[in-house]
Amino acid sequence: MLTDWLTRLSVERPRATLALVAALTVAFGAFLPRVRVDTDPKNMLAETSQVRVGNDRVEERFGLHADVLVLGIVDDSGIFNPASLARIAEVTRRILDVEGVVARDVASLSTTANAVATPEGLSVQPPLARLPANRAEADALRAAVLSNPLFVGRLVSADGTTAAIHVPLRKGANGKQAADRIRAIVEELKMPEKTYLAGDPVARDTFGAEMFRQMGLFSPVAGLVMFVALLAIFRSVAIVTISMSVACISIVWAMGLHIALGYTVHIMSSMMPVFLMAIATDAVHIFNELGFRLLAGAGKRAAILATMEAVGRPVIFSDLTTAAGFAALATGDVPPVRVFGIFVAVGTLAILLLSFTFVPALLALADERRLVAASAGGEPRSRLGGRLLSSLGRLAVRKSSAVFLAGAALLALSVVGMGRIRLNNNMVAWFKPQDAVRVADRVLNERLGGTSTGYLVIRGPNGCFQRPEVLRFLEGLAGGLRKLPNVGKVTSLADAVAQVNAAVNSGREQERRIPGSSETIAQLLFLLGSGGRPADLDELVDYPMSAANVTVQMKSWDADAFEHVVAQAKEFAAHHPPGGLTVEPAGIAYFNLVWNHEVLRGMLTSFASGLLLVWLLLAWEYRSASIGTVAFLPLLFTTAVLYGAVGFLGKDFDMPISVLSTLSLGMAIDFAIHFVSRLSQRLAEPGPHDLDELLVWTVERPGLGIVRNAVVFALGFAVMGLSSLMPYITVGVFMAAIMLLSSVATLLYLPALFKRFPRLLAQRESP
Repeated sequence: MLTDWLTRLSVERPRATLALVAALTVAFGAFLPRVRVDTDPKNMLAETSQVRVGNDRVEERFGLHADVLVLGIVDDSGIFNPASLARIAEVTRRILDVEGVVARDVASLSTTANAVATPEGLSVQPPLARLPANRAEADALRAAVLSNPLFVGRLVSADGTTAAIHVPLRKGANGKQAADRIRAIVEELKMPEKTYLAGDPVARDTFGAEMFRQMGLFSPVAGLVMFVALLAIFRSVAIVTISMSVACISIVWAMGLHIALGYTVHIMSSMMPVFLMAIATDAVHIFNELGFRLLAGAGKRAAILATMEAVGRPVIFSDLTTAAGFAALATGDVPPVRVFGIFVAVGTLAILLLSFTFVPALLALADERRLVAASAGGEPRSRLGGRLLSSLGRLAVRKSSAVFLAGAALLALSVVGMGRIRLNNNMVAWFKPQDAVRVADRVLNERLGGTSTGYLVIRGPNGCFQRPEVLRFLEGLAGGLRKLPNVGKVTSLADAVAQVNAAVNSGREQERRIPGSSETIAQLLFLLGSGGRPADLDELVDYPMSAANVTVQMKSWDADAFEHVVAQAKEFAAHHPPGGLTVEPAGIAYFNLVWNHEVLRGMLTSFASGLLLVWLLLAWEYRSASIGTVAFLPLLFTTAVLYGAVGFLGKDFDMPISVLSTLSLGMAIDFAIHFVSRLSQRLAEPGPHDLDELLVWTVERPGLGIVRNAVVFALGFAVMGLSSLMPYITVGVFMAAIMLLSSVATLLYLPALFKRFPRLLAQRESP
């Protein structure tokens, strides 16, 4: 075999092997400084995707902006006092000069026109065009603003304690940098009011910056913990250094190639080092077996070659199966997911190559006496861990029926839990509850209409939105939407027309309605368009009057929250006159909905493809569908229990969970392959065999490597539970759970199944 030749060559020429590995590492590492980061969730979908193209079209047609920050200014005693209003006007003026801000479209009490009746006639100008000089003028301003439904819930709260400034950003502008500058402005003004910054850009770009900072912090910490754990197990700095070096080299190779080919590091690909570090712990099986060979009296060179001969086939097959499982992600339609799957597969193949070259070469150069000393302790049963494994193996064999039934019951319970899973993604929820981003979002959602915005574009014949019945349609649609959960505010052209109609009729509340003639509506729209900012009307209707934009502010960033809005709107359009109107959803809330469906469901589809591919590979490897199925069961068990726990805990199946599901492909199947392959090797040896003893031996000896692998990795990544980002906490906790659960499933249920169905072993092909 090629791997045998590589191992012998590496053992015979270790320095040349290491020099070649070092040269490749330097070459790939040279590309790392060229890294480009992309944290925009929109790029999780292809540029040609319908939702991206549709959103761009809607934004261009109505002069809207995809990225909008919301600055909330809160004074529980009321913001309608001369001092607070002056500060609102000043902070707005300074925000206009912030780099990346689209100044002409900033919406604030000092920039957005309000149509009100005055003794001189109709006035269409911002409320803070002139600052109130005293409390009486401030009170009059308060009454005028709160009487305008276009303002309430968007620019000011209904109780007058909160004002909002909506800050649109240019495409490509960094939301975190803009937010930091706005915070600095607030600090410079020494505003006594409480201020909160929310919106998709600040959450997205703050998460992106914090994500890489925490990856830079916790990756080395996790590596250090794993180093210490390995050192405690093997008591050899050389062995531990070899193991950690395999992980680091594979990460440099995979990430370097990723960057060299021009791919940006996205939210998905930023997790590649974590996955490769997990897969690289497979080298523990090599060190575990090497220790037994050295203790048996074999010389170092002979022990290395015998070790690689014994564990080589399971190492090859487990890494190939892991690579195939990740490569299955390339079958999906989401570009970053495809790239992630391909390059984790590439990194896994790099680990496989290093296992037969770099590892034997370093072992060949290591001091033999120290390697023997590191292996001291005798057979597994002379160690506490070995004795525990022996007891576990005998339990699985002697109580196989009970173990089998308990596993079946746990699987059934997990199926119930899986039925409770909700596919949902909410980036704001990726921050801890006390984080400034999440606090700001919560406060502004409580006081205003909502920080997540969706649009409903209503299309009809040219000129139709000057007709009274069409505006009443918009009015009825908005009324129905306001009754839905998580809908905070709905704004349409009908609201603007009703407001101007009331203003031209001396502000009488009973005139806040849709006029009965198209001519009157046309005149009101002309007054609004000529008196205020063009953008105020542009956001509501296009100039052929054939499309109107209904803005829906949501009080939740849950991806499925907007789904009810879209369904209600389409049902309303189908069953209410006038006919011929169509509804097209758009906006960040709709993007999140589509992203949720396409990305998460795409991940599930790819994961299912990976499961099928892994099963086929197992059946091919063992030349038996039955034994392949048995080896597949720990993976199925781990996946089912993991998903069942997600359902029972009430945790959404979001991006972090979907990413973690792919990890179980590699980890759970890795352990099962080592177990079945080593058991098959022993059964293939000449002479009579006691199945019970062989099963216990497999739990004890290869099982020791499995447990070591699982414990080392679980300890390393448990430290991520200290992160300030919820996805990293999820990664840490669930990765530890995956490792421990899959190792227990392998060492407990496989012996029980083989004991229960011994004829399965007769179907294997000897290695």
